[in-house]
Amino acid sequence: MYKRKIEEKLVSWKNQQKRKPLVIKGCRQCGKTSSVKEFAQQNYSNVIYMDFHEHKEYKSFFAGGLDVNTVTTNISIGIMGVTFTSGDTCLILDEIQDCPRARTSLKSFCLDGRYDVICTGSLLGVNGYKTKEEQEEEDGAPIPVGYEQIINMFPMDFEEWLWANGIKNEHIELLRKHLNDETPINDAIHNRMRELLLQYTIVGGMPEAVSTFLTTHNMGQTRAVQANIIEGYKADMIKYAKASDKPRIRECFESIPRQLAREYNKFAYAVIRKGGKGKDYAGSIQWIEDAGIINRCYNIHITELPLSGNAINDQFKVYMADTGLFISMLEDGTAWSVMQGDLGTYKGAIYENLMADILCKMGRKLYYYHKDSGLEIDFVMRYKGKCTIVECKARNGNAKSMQTVLNHTEKYHVNQAFKIGDYNVGRSGNMLTIPFYMAFLLTEI
Repeated sequence: MYKRKIEEKLVSWKNQQKRKPLVIKGCRQCGKTSSVKEFAQQNYSNVIYMDFHEHKEYKSFFAGGLDVNTVTTNISIGIMGVTFTSGDTCLILDEIQDCPRARTSLKSFCLDGRYDVICTGSLLGVNGYKTKEEQEEEDGAPIPVGYEQIINMFPMDFEEWLWANGIKNEHIELLRKHLNDETPINDAIHNRMRELLLQYTIVGGMPEAVSTFLTTHNMGQTRAVQANIIEGYKADMIKYAKASDKPRIRECFESIPRQLAREYNKFAYAVIRKGGKGKDYAGSIQWIEDAGIINRCYNIHITELPLSGNAINDQFKVYMADTGLFISMLEDGTAWSVMQGDLGTYKGAIYENLMADILCKMGRKLYYYHKDSGLEIDFVMRYKGKCTIVECKARNGNAKSMQTVLNHTEKYHVNQAFKIGDYNVGRSGNMLTIPFYMAFLLTEI
């Protein structure tokens, strides 16, 4: 079991005097269940685990009254060996989106307070495909707004990848000191971190893929795991999406590599299918985003804070939430080429997706800046209270658009920038160059 950041959030939740039931959202196979089960086993004498996806019969426990006594009695009768002890029981409701009434019952558990409840869900909020009976059940099971605490969980981020590879916190703090002092990293550390970054780019953060790679160091086996995850996503699209949306969702998903390979990779519906329009596919993109599979990056009309207020809703790029899965969707041999430093046609897309991966997993929303004149900034973010532009370069590049923005502060109102790529730390005017493996340290807002 690898160290995950969700552990700190779970501890913080348990330390609250009046805890609401906890709902953990995240894409399939990002490690929600294993993290929650390990936490519960370490902190409670009684752990009751229920998976609504594997055991449809568990839904019957919530078919009648939703008060705590009725629900816990039903569970105790229906599952042998179950014990509810006030103040020392954790009820884990896995894949809770498959039992809407269980989620409604969280209000009762919150008001009662005797038992802690942790729920996980991979497809909470997606526009699901339901039978008539399931839709009626969902319509009659309101979400307990105000009676649950929701947190998001992501695949392993680069810092968690470093922990899994034996990099200690003191080593990470040394990197942070170099960032703050703007001093170069010594060659030994620099080369080791570059190697770990390349591996992370290919493997990504899905725990099963990480475990397979670190155990076997076999990229073929790792790709097989990633392929299974992708097929699982496609199966979800068939199972949970509305019948009329199924082919469109899959078309949108499978178009992502083609979208990112374009020189200006704003998401274009015509790339999905010739003549494709937003009215046909906008809901499909939303479904994939709600499932936690992709992240959207919005164009802004001006480089000023607040970025969310300047976003252009119908101009966006789409990135895979996990770069390792993105590379697994490309043609065979891409992973090997990346390890050799030869990114070919997709080099810009891979490094942009990697940066999007890093930013989203630290909880940031994604924005970029593009003008019809050709000026384009890969990412724009808030850093230390200022609007900051970010350019990602797989290799040395001149970042003309970045220089244009920095040279005209009266027009663009930006006076700090990061150029991120295969470099060491160094400054040139208002631009700080940093190696890609330090991007995860840009957490200050």
